[in-house]
Amino acid sequence: MKIDIWSDIVCPFCYLGKRRLEAALGAFEHRDDVEVTWHSFELDRGAPAVADLPLVDLVAAKYGTSQEQAVAQHRSMAAAATELGLEFNWEQARYGNTFDAHRVVHLAAEHGLADAAHERLMRAYFTDGLAVGDRDTLVGLATEIGLDESEVRAMLESDDFGNHVRSDEATAKMLGIESVPFYVLDRKYGVSGAQPVEVFTQALETAWANRHEQPEPVAVGGGCGGACGADGCGGGACAR
Repeated sequence: MKIDIWSDIVCPFCYLGKRRLEAALGAFEHRDDVEVTWHSFELDRGAPAVADLPLVDLVAAKYGTSQEQAVAQHRSMAAAATELGLEFNWEQARYGNTFDAHRVVHLAAEHGLADAAHERLMRAYFTDGLAVGDRDTLVGLATEIGLDESEVRAMLESDDFGNHVRSDEATAKMLGIESVPFYVLDRKYGVSGAQPVEVFTQALETAWANRHEQPEPVAVGGGCGGACGADGCGGGACAR
């Protein structure tokens, strides 16, 4: 059974959703028969490689909210992250463009390291305060997970895997995906947002039980998570 995930490196709910899905998979009887594929989704294609302003200032300006609202939102997300064993140091987060980071993930996928790349890049951004839009930083992070430094640097200096990123985004548009994280199980079941573990568990069991049926959209009920899209990040995105 295959799970396709659309995600962005700087999306907090994508990080939360990753942990919740992992928890559901950890208790899933058929975990060894599940293949996870990561797909690119950029929340802000026009972002500079590394932004100069603090994250909350950028969020407040981009989405027309007050700085107080932005701070409260990030504190809430940090609390949710703590419950999952994650550390979200939003005050030191260095926001930036994620196009090159997604290219690194696609390169890592060719070496069987896509999940490791996603994990390290998210931790770099949310926990370590590193600029994932900076190419030297990306090279260092990629080598940490086992990629060859010269191969990563050569890729970043070329156009390689740019078409992979754009293809993922074109597929997302075709499927009507407007926010992330978004999960497609076995090409039939769509789950939107960082859902509770029990929702992922239900989706896994349903998809497995019906894995031999022809692909067609089927609703998966229960629970609400959170997601990030063109209008910002927030809770209330329900499974679909």
